[in-house]
Amino acid sequence: MPPYGAFDGISEPRILPPDTVFLRLPRARRYRHLLIASLLSFLLLAVVWRRSNKAIHQKSLSGYRTPSSFSSPYASELASSEKPLLAPPYTTATGTKVPDHHGWTNTSFHLLVPASESNPNLCKTLLSSFLLDYPPPTLINYGKTFEGNGWDKGTHTGKIRGVYDYLRDAKQFKDDDLVLVIDGYDIWFQLPPEVMIKRYRSIVRTANERLRRQYGMISRKKPWEGDQVERVQMYTQKVVYGADKLCWPNPAEDPACAALPLSTLPTDVYGPQTDKDREGFLNRPRYLNSGTVIGPVADIRAIYERALQKVDEEDRGTIGDQFVFAEILGEQEVQRQVTRSTSQGAGGRWLDWLSNALGTSPPFNGTMNNMTVVPGQRYEFGLGLDYESQLFQTMTHSASDVEFLFYNDTGHLNNLHETHHYASTRLLRLPSDIRHASPPAGRTHGPDDPDAAALTGPTPNVPALPGNTTWLTLPLATNVVVPSIPTLLHFNGDKSMLDSWWPKLWFQPFSRSLLRAYLASPTASAWDTRGGRGGVWTDGKT
Repeated sequence: MPPYGAFDGISEPRILPPDTVFLRLPRARRYRHLLIASLLSFLLLAVVWRRSNKAIHQKSLSGYRTPSSFSSPYASELASSEKPLLAPPYTTATGTKVPDHHGWTNTSFHLLVPASESNPNLCKTLLSSFLLDYPPPTLINYGKTFEGNGWDKGTHTGKIRGVYDYLRDAKQFKDDDLVLVIDGYDIWFQLPPEVMIKRYRSIVRTANERLRRQYGMISRKKPWEGDQVERVQMYTQKVVYGADKLCWPNPAEDPACAALPLSTLPTDVYGPQTDKDREGFLNRPRYLNSGTVIGPVADIRAIYERALQKVDEEDRGTIGDQFVFAEILGEQEVQRQVTRSTSQGAGGRWLDWLSNALGTSPPFNGTMNNMTVVPGQRYEFGLGLDYESQLFQTMTHSASDVEFLFYNDTGHLNNLHETHHYASTRLLRLPSDIRHASPPAGRTHGPDDPDAAALTGPTPNVPALPGNTTWLTLPLATNVVVPSIPTLLHFNGDKSMLDSWWPKLWFQPFSRSLLRAYLASPTASAWDTRGGRGGVWTDGKT
């Protein structure tokens, strides 16, 4: 779509000098016919647009009551690229945290894992977090028994309530701390937290640039500064969820399915059948998956508060938490589109129609199920998706996209497209954020801990990761279509993969020795203020 400013540079026709007019006389009739044909085509296009735009507008707003004003529909602040979303910690030799060079106090990184009971799959999730040196996980609802109504006995509603209560009440959280919430029984970490945090910041920065281009800027009064006015983005993103290829369990006409933007991946990433596969395997991920989410504590808490409101007041929790969070994202996108369509001029609507007609932007299907935009209700939460699986690789309909690759095997990497039909033709190389991450063998070392000996015990006949091991020499699960090396894998589809893929992870068969080294390393975590290693926290409610 061309920018609106592209139509501001049209000048008046140039008048020809009298002595050159005769040069144009033989062609006058041809140009006259061409001009008339052009005008007729333009008028016909305008009529078609006017009729279709009216139909589209009526269709998109059917079932809605659009108030004259929304309750804070705009982003609360501009996510400046100058201020880091998470300041990396700087630690002295004694383990004391100090402010970073920008002068902001360091924020912390928290890992929340809803899990009411232990089983081998939860142990795999926790083990992978230990070996990659993530913050000690906090188990939500651990030991709690659910006996509610419905197919899940209330466990999904309990997950929403448990996470919200903990984010609301926990004293160790600051609003700008970063929090990662993951499902407890089907997720494995693959890359260290510093890679995840760098990618999170990059995804948010890129998304905000995209939102600024799409929705523009607004003027508003500066908070607590009288009548001073500032220019800020209309919408910003701070929260990132995993992305799925199919919309489920929401109906196709729900906002969760019908109102979402297209993926940022190329439109032909799976060839000519991209986004046309009813089974979903050749679709680009563009639908929310609730099993993985990362963002600032304040923003995640607000999302869970809205989800709990939907459960308690609107009875939307009977199908599951996936349904609820997907609906929140869909309603956010509806609100953005409705606000945009009611505030832009005829030129903007014409450009939108032209983009839809040319297939360069998705048509907005607003025929939602009796949805009403309620004045005073918050719909804007700064939600977005990890379209390119840089953070979260959801495996439903995507397992065939993933292969374990050694990045020192250049021969195999260069010829990957010959063995994988949809593999990217881009040259696969280990990304710089992984190359510059702490080496796997050097992640768990430190001074002797007298308590560690009792935990680790002797290590005879236990394979150890060689000291010169680098990320280049390890098998890394790679989405060869995107391509990307995700920081974690989410097996939300075929659960048999939880057994068949576990031996493929890079820390096999060294997990036992790596765990012992992890337990013997310093207890001061780089990203969590509470410290501790080799165990889990609980929410203290059970």
